Amino acid sequence: MTEVTDTPKAGWRMKVAAFALCVSIFAILWLAVAALGTKWGWWPWQVGLGQMTIGIAPLILMFAGGLAVIAQIIALIKAPRFQPFVIALLATLIAALGLFRLMGMGAQTAALPPIHDIQTDWSDSIQFSDAIISARAADGETNPIADDTRIPEGEGIEARWPGMGGMLVSTAQEKAELEKSGKGTVLPNIEPLYFDQPPAELAAVVQRIIEKKGWDIVTPAPANGDTGEEILIEATATSGWYGFKDDVAIRIRPVEGATRIDMRSISRVGLSDLGANSTRVYGVMMELQDRADGRTAP
Repeated sequence: MTEVTDTPKAGWRMKVAAFALCVSIFAILWLAVAALGTKWGWWPWQVGLGQMTIGIAPLILMFAGGLAVIAQIIALIKAPRFQPFVIALLATLIAALGLFRLMGMGAQTAALPPIHDIQTDWSDSIQFSDAIISARAADGETNPIADDTRIPEGEGIEARWPGMGGMLVSTAQEKAELEKSGKGTVLPNIEPLYFDQPPAELAAVVQRIIEKKGWDIVTPAPANGDTGEEILIEATATSGWYGFKDDVAIRIRPVEGATRIDMRSISRVGLSDLGANSTRVYGVMMELQDRADGRTAP
């Protein structure tokens, strides 16, 4: 007669590990809900980003990570150890992933200047159309469009970005483009580009680039060909998670026997754009340069 031996079970230690895993998963879901709820209009971005993501999420993740570490220790007390330890380890990794992501966002914010408005030439600012101005007002913008935008002043600004309070955004952009970091400049250098093609032809190329990126076109390229006048193409880019909207304007005009293209990108809300506008302008200008053989001088 064969003797049946019961396999020992982890019992309450497995329950602790499973609970730690559930808390870690809940923390990641919390981050997703905070972002998507903001995008879908369930609450304002100050709640979704400021309170839920920056304020509450780190506390949930730290609790989840601490609980998961305790669950790992408990799992090693006696056999069976493998299953509860693996589940607790998975919970630790999930919590650590969320924490590292938030820490990386914080480090990126501190490393970049607190600006949200970027353009290729501040000495001749691009002016947005009434359609964009109205859309921004309806969306509750906190960043008005100006030709001499300045970084706000205050103790919070000085504590995080010493000496930048009240600085012109144009100056902050120039300094960041010249300043060296471990991987190059803090912000990519952006400047106007010149082309041999007529404005209408370049406007068509610009619109194709915008359409490929999935931005919402507000002011399309004109359909009546070259008139010798300035062409302004406008669009709105929406971020994938929180649904933040940045408005983009690309100005095309004949100058000195060539065609000059300038670009501006400005966020509707938020003090810092984490470099998104600069990266956007740089990407479009470089693609234009490659597609249409652009240059940095007439």
